[in-house]
Amino acid sequence: MVDDEREVRESLSRIFSKEGYKVFLAENARKALELLAERLVNVLVADVKMEGMDGLSLLREAKKIRPSIEAIIMTAYGSTDIAFESGAAGAYAFIQKPFERVVMTTAVRNALERQRLESRVKSLEEELADRYEQKIIGTSTAIRKVKEMVELVAASSATVLIQGESGTGKEVAARAIHRRSIRKDGPFVPVSCAALPETLLEAELFGYEKGAFTGASARKAGRFEVADEGTLFLDEIGETSKATQLKLLRVLQDGEFERLGSTKTTRVDVRIISASNRDLLGAVKNAEFRQDLYYRLNVITIDMPPLRERKEDLPVLANHFLKIYREKNRKELSGFSREAEHALKSYHWPGNVRELENAIERAVVLARKSTILASDLPVEIEGSRSKETEIVLPLGATMEEIERRVIEETLRYSEGDKTKAARILGINPRTISRKIQESQES
Repeated sequence: MVDDEREVRESLSRIFSKEGYKVFLAENARKALELLAERLVNVLVADVKMEGMDGLSLLREAKKIRPSIEAIIMTAYGSTDIAFESGAAGAYAFIQKPFERVVMTTAVRNALERQRLESRVKSLEEELADRYEQKIIGTSTAIRKVKEMVELVAASSATVLIQGESGTGKEVAARAIHRRSIRKDGPFVPVSCAALPETLLEAELFGYEKGAFTGASARKAGRFEVADEGTLFLDEIGETSKATQLKLLRVLQDGEFERLGSTKTTRVDVRIISASNRDLLGAVKNAEFRQDLYYRLNVITIDMPPLRERKEDLPVLANHFLKIYREKNRKELSGFSREAEHALKSYHWPGNVRELENAIERAVVLARKSTILASDLPVEIEGSRSKETEIVLPLGATMEEIERRVIEETLRYSEGDKTKAARILGINPRTISRKIQESQES
């Protein structure tokens, strides 16, 4: 409670102490800011007219110390202008003196409830982001190097070129750089340069004026303008034409461009992250890509390793996607069968992480048991597994031990299908059930 009149402070203190709140009193803005720096305060109640710093200036400074604080502004000189300024400064409510007790207590109670709800919403948003947000996942040496590079370059303003095969996670890396940069509160704008023909790509990047071409019925801002004070991600940059490359070079050099159909220069402050699955240096040597643009884009290079070169990350990636899609599809799945794990490890993954994600989503949808079986995976992945058809037995094992081990391994090979296991062994399925029961009883 901040008011330069002692009677008002003490009256408000009595009211809210009876309501069960812990109250801190300050006779001026300076004292209030000291308290805010030392104490966890949820609601600021302040008078507008005070000696030195007024209540609205106090509120602006208080928000710097505790951004989540709610505020109620009081004044004996009510006016529309002051009410408007209070709202603009971030006040929850504006109350004119003299006020009824119920008006003030209700305002504080509602302010606290709004703060509680906003805190809950933020917590849920962070939880969802942590659960579903794309991340660079893995602990292999190759992926650790990528993570280290992301951390190093994020704090800079340098352009970054991310190279790697399709599906290796180039956009995931670009988003990770943006989230860790000083531009994280600005937009992240992705553009697929390979998805649009040259004429449409130019219009998409730089925007256009009404009448610039047939169908341009209104002015449209391009992706560079949309990404102002943020990050523009140019995916498959190697697919752009020489003409578009020249315009991109100018934006990188000067931060300027013109919309199609306009002579007015537009300036933007955008960080460029580009990506390509082509060998851009080779394209430069073959005169397919501008050398000057290549060196502008390639201040920092990050190479995304293909999945086949980081197989040790397969289990954590597979389980990550399993968690996402079992929750999305509301299915109870505990993991992967031994044969499914073997199939995943044996496959060469030409589509990399993107192919793995699609395969796991498909398996979750098709799964009929509590675990994902090899048969739930796409045919090409299931068929890639090299069947383990040999059993190594220790010398000196008894016939009973050999029989039990053969049955166990055959069941594991058939993923628990007793009929299939019996067919392989040439015995009756009831015999398998009996042998299992005998083994358990012994």
